[in-house]
Amino acid sequence: MTFVMLLAGLALLLLSGEFLVRGGVSLAGHFRLSPMVVGLTIISFGTSAPELVVSLDAAIEGHPAISLGNVIGSNISNLALVLALTVIISPFFVKRKEIIDDMIIMTGASILLFIMLLDFKLSRFEGIILVIMLAAYIYRSIRNDKREYRSSPTEKKYSLSLSVIIIVLSSLGLVAGASMLVKSASTIATMLGVSERIISVSIIAVGTSLPELATSMIAAFRKERGISIGNVVGSNIFNILAILGITATVKPYQLNDPRFSVDMYWMIGIAVILIIMALPSRNPKLRRWNGIFLALIYLSYIYLVFFTS
Repeated sequence: MTFVMLLAGLALLLLSGEFLVRGGVSLAGHFRLSPMVVGLTIISFGTSAPELVVSLDAAIEGHPAISLGNVIGSNISNLALVLALTVIISPFFVKRKEIIDDMIIMTGASILLFIMLLDFKLSRFEGIILVIMLAAYIYRSIRNDKREYRSSPTEKKYSLSLSVIIIVLSSLGLVAGASMLVKSASTIATMLGVSERIISVSIIAVGTSLPELATSMIAAFRKERGISIGNVVGSNIFNILAILGITATVKPYQLNDPRFSVDMYWMIGIAVILIIMALPSRNPKLRRWNGIFLALIYLSYIYLVFFTS
């Protein structure tokens, strides 16, 4: 039964990811936004919904380690697994300077979170600061994009109302699919006697990152690469600013496991590596070997989590 739920969740994720990309591209056309900024904002929020549900529920139920580990592990898997597999399948140019800026914002948000957690607490005040920063980030992304794409040709596949309905239903489908996968994976992990931190940064993190994986890979196959990379980078920013911000605002929490510091070093380090990969030229290309390198980093991280913790 557990494996049937796992397969059903995977199928729902893939189907929802396909329609989320279609709805996002259509919405971009209606508001004269580039697919990349839609990936950085609307689609990122949709694919981050499973992390929000899992983290908020874990914090309220008194499991802060799962809440934080889910976000940190998801950010690591988004870059070193989701983006890696996307690039391995379909290498692409990073055509806009703005995505480099968003990578820097992503790294800065990761460093800020590290500083906030030096006392192993995330207070309500710190949560509110993160939410305010999220609002400023969304405003900046849309303002800058409107400036550049005001006179660009648009593509509208569906009506505005239908585009919004597709995005909402697809996001709900992603939440449901991820929930099915997480529950089945957690059941197996618990039977094996694995700690909350290990479960959260690995199995649950990968489960809640599957929407990003499904959406990014489908976007890459459909040649919507702006959505593909924008979704990954935007999701990482949303994970920190929105998910931890909202969670801490609703339920401030304190951590008891100092090993989370090591996980945060990995999260920040991988983000810095991605910036280094994208900086050398004006229109840098993420090549297949970049994806393989990131995937090897992820495998190394998972090995250390399971065999040295």
